[in-house]
Amino acid sequence: MFEAPASPFLVPFDGEFRWADAPTRPPKDVPGKKEMKRQLAKSVSRIDELQRIFHAHDRHSVLLVFQGMDSACKDGTIRAILQGGNPAGCQVFSFKQPTPEELDHDFLWRTSRRLPERGRIGIFNRSYYEEVLVVRVHPHYLGGQKLPVDVDSETIWADRYVSIRQHEEHIARNGTVVLKFWLNVSREEQRQRFLARLEEKEKHWKFSVGDIRERGFWDEYMTAFETALAETSRPWAPWYAIPADNKSYMRLCVADILARTLESLDLHYPEVDAKKLAEFEDIRQRLLAE
Repeated sequence: MFEAPASPFLVPFDGEFRWADAPTRPPKDVPGKKEMKRQLAKSVSRIDELQRIFHAHDRHSVLLVFQGMDSACKDGTIRAILQGGNPAGCQVFSFKQPTPEELDHDFLWRTSRRLPERGRIGIFNRSYYEEVLVVRVHPHYLGGQKLPVDVDSETIWADRYVSIRQHEEHIARNGTVVLKFWLNVSREEQRQRFLARLEEKEKHWKFSVGDIRERGFWDEYMTAFETALAETSRPWAPWYAIPADNKSYMRLCVADILARTLESLDLHYPEVDAKKLAEFEDIRQRLLAE
């Protein structure tokens, strides 16, 4: 199975992770914004090139999972790293409040239906991790999930971590490369971004009163992220805690990890056997003779 490329933001696989130790800002020695944009463009170009081979190779799929607090810029990051790719080779799904149909199934059902097929890059903007994040912060949501009466409220979160780990190991074993990104924005940076949404008319559409309500549960969310990442970061389905206060740096980090991951897969265009090559040559000669 695929194993995660090294990164200073790779969440350990041994369960030792503390959200308070994860930086929200880039190191002091990073290049300026203009240089980071140049490097991002280079990585995006490389991703585009590799995506073409990836699609033709048709042996793997890639699943990118993005989680983060409101205003962590998940949408913008997805757009930035895949802007040069072939839209036909990507699929993006956002998961909001579950529908009645989705609540009639287990918590992995709605995302399992959206897993990418071989040769494609799938992106989850939020995911099944909402079930151990927002639902854990607001456990009364479990009341609407039609769970069996014998579900143990004391072990439900540990049980869900087990389900997630087994699910990700299963799809990884069958060719899906799983990369998970926690876009780690600080509380102060979120405040500034919320103010910008309120003060700039062009950003009003981004603002939701519900975002402010959830901001009041900041510490509870950080605890939920800490436990979820520690419980589910594995070599075949790694978590990366990406500093998200600087958008340029955040996007560059994500693009670099994706590019290096694709490079590690030893991709190549399918080879045609001798019989088929001879047939192609015959057709080529007939076309030339027309």
